[in-house]
Amino acid sequence: MKLRYNFRVYPNAPQRLALAQAFGCTRVVWNDCLRARTKAHESGLPYVKSAELSKFHITRAKRTPERSWLADVSSVALQQSLRDLDAAFKNFFDSVRGKSRSRRTAPPRYKSKKDSRQSIRLTRSAFSLTDSGCVYVAKVGDLKVKWSRPLPSAPTSLTVIRDSAGRYFASFVVQTEPEALPETDAEVGIDLGLTTFAVLSDGTKISSPKFLRRAERKLKRSQRDLSRKEKGSKNQAKARIRLAKQHTQVRDRRRDWHHKESTRLIRDNQAVYVEDLSVSALARTRQAKSVHDAGWTSFVNMLEYKAAKHGRHFGKIGRFVPTSQLCSTCGHNDGPKPLRIRVWTCPECETVHDRDENAATNTLAAGRADRLNACGASVGPGAIPAQRDKTGSIPDGHPAAAVIPGRHAAGEHVNSSP
Repeated sequence: MKLRYNFRVYPNAPQRLALAQAFGCTRVVWNDCLRARTKAHESGLPYVKSAELSKFHITRAKRTPERSWLADVSSVALQQSLRDLDAAFKNFFDSVRGKSRSRRTAPPRYKSKKDSRQSIRLTRSAFSLTDSGCVYVAKVGDLKVKWSRPLPSAPTSLTVIRDSAGRYFASFVVQTEPEALPETDAEVGIDLGLTTFAVLSDGTKISSPKFLRRAERKLKRSQRDLSRKEKGSKNQAKARIRLAKQHTQVRDRRRDWHHKESTRLIRDNQAVYVEDLSVSALARTRQAKSVHDAGWTSFVNMLEYKAAKHGRHFGKIGRFVPTSQLCSTCGHNDGPKPLRIRVWTCPECETVHDRDENAATNTLAAGRADRLNACGASVGPGAIPAQRDKTGSIPDGHPAAAVIPGRHAAGEHVNSSP
């Protein structure tokens, strides 16, 4: 399976300037190629192929006075920008034709230098790990990396990212083998909520940390300070960065908490079942801020890829299964109930139910039924998904070798040239 490992990098002043130039050049290539395809579509012409776009908007554009500065950055980054555009168009076409199971994908949009996230993507020919623990990027130099853990194998691609707070990250895609945990008999159903983040079928309740709500007062103060700055001034830019840093702190705390809780659930249970919630619909209600603060989608995605990585089973039950209406004891359907009702009594068997615990128990039962009754499906873990959209690949016949930055195994060759 392919996973992505992110590390903080600290470029110096010349390297930050080179990265800014690379971000801008890849953005220009993306916009030029997108514009060419859009105009061809509006004129009724055939779809412009990638080879033609690469020829006119990269190779020949470097020889023109208007785009001569494209030669100052790595050609690999420019080509990868075009490939990313091809992938965006493919996802859009698959969504329109109904080939994608995910929700409707929007067509590619033009990029701006004011976007909060800037990035370049490189293949193995344009970056390498050095013996000093740095990562060499073509036409940028050796970037200092804060290694928090060793890479499990040789990386196949690298994405250098600059976020809204001005921080830089190196994101490596690596090929790794699943690490099966010891089997256990425990299985759990999870009911996600807002007041209580999750209620498990065994009665355990996980309180919601509400990171955004706790930081709301400080965020409001920073937002008010930003709105009072003169538009376009240096003070406004400084205030915007201060506000962005506070938002990134909230996001980082939430992600760290999600990782810890999802790892604990996968480690302690052989099978995990959750309900397929329509988060996009819930985010349009009056509780939108609390829904976004909970981060259910990120948490469920972590459960899914960690279950595949560690040999556990992960299952989603249908979003229309009435888990809150069914009695987990006798199966009687008592009908829908308003959210203010947290405890109810079954009229058939007179069992008193906690609303969330009953829903978690029903989620566990429905998940087990789907797993055991799937026609022709394996009871064990299914296909292993990537942690997020994967990029790059490992050619056949080139097995990945474990990589510890700055310290390499005997006989391992580390390329030091782009």
